[in-house]
Amino acid sequence: MYRADKLNSLNKQEYYQELNSLLTGLMDPQAGLIANLANACALLGDQMEDINWAGFYLLNEGQLILGPFQGKPACTLIPLGKGVCGTAAQARQIQVVPDVHLFPGHIACDSASRSEIVLPLVKEGKLIGVLDIDSPSLARFDGDDAQGLSRFVEILLENIPV
Repeated sequence: MYRADKLNSLNKQEYYQELNSLLTGLMDPQAGLIANLANACALLGDQMEDINWAGFYLLNEGQLILGPFQGKPACTLIPLGKGVCGTAAQARQIQVVPDVHLFPGHIACDSASRSEIVLPLVKEGKLIGVLDIDSPSLARFDGDDAQGLSRFVEILLENIPV
């Protein structure tokens, strides 16, 4: 059973160490992709401050398809190279966007979102999808978040099949 106090009183390095420890405890390699992704985004929704959406888009036939998430209903299909998620997937690079309204081709699924971070999920050279997290605040995410969430993604990838 999952039980955890809120981690919001920690500095970012300590926060991500604890968050990633919680994720490790939730992962079950035998549960498969969807169950582990669902628990991962539930953990983010429970523990991450100042976000309004956290979830996954999974690659299927050359486009990203909505996977497990926490938040308001979302866009269901995102072409590679389009929006922040499609750009992160195509480039296979983390995208930290301080103001989504200044990002060329931003796809607005929730008009309340102001900043975003997207991390590609790549295992054994194969793109699986992306982790997408939105915030209603400008410049919510930075390099420390990118680093901490990179380890979060590594833990996920260690526990899901290709």
